[in-house]
Parts: sequence; structure tokens; C-alpha cells
Amino acid sequence: MPHAGASGGLTPHDRWFVPLFGGTVLLAWVALGAWDLSPFAEYLRHDWTRLGLAAGLCSALPAGEVIGPALLYAGGWVLMTAAMMLPTTLPLVMVFRRMTRSRRDGGRLLALLFAGYLGAWFGFGIAAHLLGMLLLEAARASLWLTFNGWAIGAGILGAAGLFQFSRLKYRCLDGCRSPLPFVLARWKGQRPARESLGIGFAHGAYCVGCCWLLMLLMFVVGTGSLGWMLALGAVMALEKNSRWGRRLAAPLGVALLLAAAGVAVSAAGV
Repeated sequence: MPHAGASGGLTPHDRWFVPLFGGTVLLAWVALGAWDLSPFAEYLRHDWTRLGLAAGLCSALPAGEVIGPALLYAGGWVLMTAAMMLPTTLPLVMVFRRMTRSRRDGGRLLALLFAGYLGAWFGFGIAAHLLGMLLLEAARASLWLTFNGWAIGAGILGAAGLFQFSRLKYRCLDGCRSPLPFVLARWKGQRPARESLGIGFAHGAYCVGCCWLLMLLMFVVGTGSLGWMLALGAVMALEKNSRWGRRLAAPLGVALLLAAAGVAVSAAGV
């Protein structure tokens, strides 16, 4: 008789795991909301210089003005990732759990899968922070950018729109949308800890490749905006998990290009 998990239905283990998974995601959203309402909201918005004592401590440490804000930024980014991106990984997680359910260390392997996934986004968070610093320095050094900051926002919107039509976008999106072959190609069970971490990191890298410019839109709409986090998270979840998600990429690209044009036209006063 086939295993209950092989049929695609929910097993008794799944019936408690899915609510637990959803509760974890909900907790991440609650944490973001509490952070946004706290006196430390500038950390989430990445404006660490307004935090007085904390900013002073960062400045007093060797390279603290770079390392401190980068770590705080990445920490906030990982929390955003847990809230926005973990829901999109549920198909992968369910496949992985069913393949490792008979193992006594299944829980540890699942934790390593999550660690690898979030690690990929942590690395992207650091890179995004450095990019933000470079853009800020460029704006400070350029008189034109100082008075035309809209150009950065329009540029990100336009780049995100064009990326929706790229081969890399669709290649990464297809990898995200096919969890079973993705896991089967990487899980041999010979070095389970390393393989679990690697599967999580590889899937996270595919998700970064698929969604990195959409995530950079947070620079345009405000990194502390919970409403935009929800909206972008929903769009990425639909792209990755719905039957018609692949067909959503092109219309979204058109919408982003129109938004970029709208920002430029509005700034020009036309």
C-alpha cells in the first residue's frame, strides 16, 4: 500500500505542520508590525543614524558605521524574508518533509533547509544594503541626483519591469515552481545535513534570482511599509505557486514599466 504522503494529500503530520508553518509566518509579520511601531522603527527603515545612543555605539566601534548598519539591515531583511518569502516555499518544504519523514533527524534537516534558504536571502540583504549605500553616496556627490532623486526610483521600477521579460527570470521562476525535481536532483541522503543546507540555499538562490528586483522595489515604496510588503509578497507567492503564475510575469513587467514612465512624466511636470 503506498505511503500516505505519496498521494499528494495531507497526512496527519501535515495537518499539524501546515498550521505551525503558517503560525511562524504570522509571527514574523507580527514582529515586523511591532518593530515598525516601536522606537526602533528606524532600524527597519534602515535609517540607523536617527537612533541616538545606538548610532553612537555603532560609530564608536571599529568600522562600526559600516558593519553595524549592515548587520541591522540584514537582520531586518531576513525578518522581511521570513514574512514575505517563506509562504512561497511551502510546496518545497512539503516535498522535502515527505522525503525525510522516516529519518529520526528529519526535524534538524528541515531546520537546515530553512537556514540555507534564509542564508541566501541574508547574503542578498547585505548586497542590497551596500548597493543602497552606493546610491546614497552617488546622490550626495551628484547635484543633479540631489534634485532629481526620482530618477533612482524610476530606474529601479524600469529595471524590475524589464527583468520580468528576461530568460533569467523565467529560468529561476521555473526552478521555484518545480519543487519535486528540484529536491530529487539534489537529495541523495548520503550527507544529509550538507544536502539539506544546500537544497535550502540553492532554492533560496533561485528565489533571489527570480525576485531580487521585485524586492529592491522596497527601496522605492519604503522598506518599512507593511502594506507594500504584503502586496509584493502576494505577487511573488502567486508567481511561484499558482497554476497561472508564470503568465503573471509579463503583465507585471508591463505595469512596472508604465509605473516607471509615470514617475518620469510626473517629475517632468508634463
